[in-house]
Formats: sequence, structure tokens, C-alpha cells
Amino acid sequence: MATPVSLRFPYAVSFFASTSVRGGRVALPLFALSLGASPFTVGLLAAAFSLAPMLLAVQTGRLSDRFGSRWPLALGISGGAIGVLLPFFFQSIPALFFAALMNGLAFSFYGVPLQNVIGLLSTSETRVRNFSNLTLIVSVSSFAGPLFAGVAMDHLGPPLTCLVLSLLTIVPVAMLVLRGGGLPRGTGKPIPPGDGILKSIRQPGMGRILATSSLMLSGFELFMFYIPVYAHSIGLSGTVIGIILASFATSSFIVRLAIPRLLARFGLEPVLAGAFYISAAMFFVVPFFQSPVMLCIVAFIFGLGVSVGQPITMSMSFTTAADGRSGEAMGIRQTVNHITRVIGPTLFGSLGTAFGLYAVFWTNALMLVSGGLFSRRSKVDENEKTD
Repeated sequence: MATPVSLRFPYAVSFFASTSVRGGRVALPLFALSLGASPFTVGLLAAAFSLAPMLLAVQTGRLSDRFGSRWPLALGISGGAIGVLLPFFFQSIPALFFAALMNGLAFSFYGVPLQNVIGLLSTSETRVRNFSNLTLIVSVSSFAGPLFAGVAMDHLGPPLTCLVLSLLTIVPVAMLVLRGGGLPRGTGKPIPPGDGILKSIRQPGMGRILATSSLMLSGFELFMFYIPVYAHSIGLSGTVIGIILASFATSSFIVRLAIPRLLARFGLEPVLAGAFYISAAMFFVVPFFQSPVMLCIVAFIFGLGVSVGQPITMSMSFTTAADGRSGEAMGIRQTVNHITRVIGPTLFGSLGTAFGLYAVFWTNALMLVSGGLFSRRSKVDENEKTD
């Protein structure tokens, strides 16, 4: 029997896989822009990243519940590597869409099982901290991946950038093949007939968790895609774009270190509401700046806001899940997030083509304000029920 792994193992797998995926999510839109793609096409490309997670996240979660996470992780990361490698051989918009689909497939097959592994390796006392550590790892990879992709686009060109991003996945796949047997095993039991997804959705508090998570992560993804589009439109280089996105990742790392203290001092709802409002304000002011320094500052402050929600909703989803179905619950969360991500980029790509990028940023700001109001309203509702 394989020796059980420590939390360092899934953290390391997450770092290398996330660096490749995050780098691809910057490189592929920039590749598309270099081929003359319109904002609408880039919006469709952004939606393509979320198609596979939207369709497969629940099934991936159920697979990890039943069989464990080792092989879903290895297969998903390998598929993502194959996808991002294709534009190295075929420099075309269809190849970029295939790469985006496979990038999303990789995210689906490593994101949900990894989150479930962290939950399973944690106790109720350490779960929020361990999920915060996972998102810290993702923050580091969100710094490294976009920065590398931006610099590589300028100095290696788009095709070679895709090649190097695919090679990064060799490390986590090798780790899973050699030592993945030490990951927590599944229950070995299928879900009983008639006991479907509604059981998990109807768990108390799950609806609120899904709505909050979806709005927050939608803002995160749209910022990651439309900052490069905006920066490209004002003539900034790939290196500068990578630095701007790395500024965002730096603040994500900083604020996630502070999440336990923030929650202890202010409580869940005020922290979430404040995060939404800060993120909305930064979305609103983006079009007023063309200076790389100011855009770095905006990205940094935006990261302070938007990065709060993810570890909190991860922990809440795992804790709320029915027994033996934590992977499914994490998959449901991912599915709802990606439904928003598929609809959002397509809608905002059309909006950007019709009315310009100002409309994209300001509409997103309104969406995040609504998330802040919802967070505060949820607190009021709970108080009313208590009374």
C-alpha cells in the first residue's frame, strides 16, 4: 500500500498545473489578437475555457468521490498539455479554440479533485487555512504563469510560448504517476439510483454559496481576459501586460494570508461585501488609465478584493456537502461558476464589439456591486430568520 502523502504533494501538483493553465489563459488570447481576432472572438475564446468545466465538473467530482483523485488529475493535466501544444503546430484561430477547450478540460479534471483532496486531508479546524494555502499556491502560479507568458510572447513568439507551457505539465504528471497512490482513495460506491444532484444543491446554505462564488469568480475571470484586451488596444507590450497581471497575483497572495484574521475580526458577510465593492470600484476605473504604473495599481487593488471569496466558498462548499459527496459538491460549485463564465465572456464580447471596452468594464462593475448587495442582504435574511 502506498505511503499517504502530505499536503505538500497536492500543493506542488497545483502549482505546476496552475502555472501552465494560467499562462495559457494569457497566451492564447494574445495569440488570437496577434492573428487579428476581434473582441467578440476573444470573448468566445474566453467562454471556450469554461465549456468543459461547465459540462464535466460534477462528473469529475463524482469520479473523485468514487475512485479517488490520482488518475483524473493525471489525465486532465495531460489533456491540457496536448491542447496548448496544438497552436505550436497550427497557428490558427480554430487551433486556439481547441487549445482553450483542452485548457478548460485540464482545469476541470485537476481543479475539482485537488480541492476535494485538500478537504479530505484537513480537519474542521484546519480546513479554511488549508484552502487558503491552496489559493495562495494558485496566486503564486497566477503570478508566474501570466508573467512568463507575457515575456515569452515578446521574446519567443506565440508558438514557442505554447510549447514551453505544455512542457511545464511534465512535472505534475510524473509526480502523480510515481506517488499519486498516496492520495486519499474514493468510497468505491456509486451514487444510488434516484439520488441525484438535487440532493447536494438542496443542502442548507448551498444556494447562497453558489451565487456568491459564481459572481466573484466571474469578475476574476473577466478581469483576467479583458485587461490584456484593453492593454493591447492602448499599445502595451506582452511583457507589460504580464507585469500588470502579475501585480494582481501579488495582491491575491497577500490578502489570502490575511483572510483568517479578517474573518475573525469582521465576520463573513462584511468581508465578502467589502471584497465585492473594492473589486467593482477597480473595474469601473480601468478605462480612465493608460499608464502601465496606474494599471498595475488598479490590478493590485482589484486582487485585494476579488481574491477573498474563493477560499471561503471552497471551505463552505466542502463543509456543506452530504457525506461521501464532497467531490460532487465541489463540482457543482465549479459548474455554476463556469456557466457564468461561458455566458459572461460571450455577452461582454458582444458588448465590447458594439459599444467598446468601456461598456465591458462598467457593466462588470455593476455586476460586482450586485454581489456586494447580495452578501449584505444574506446577512439581513439570516438575522430576520433568527429573530
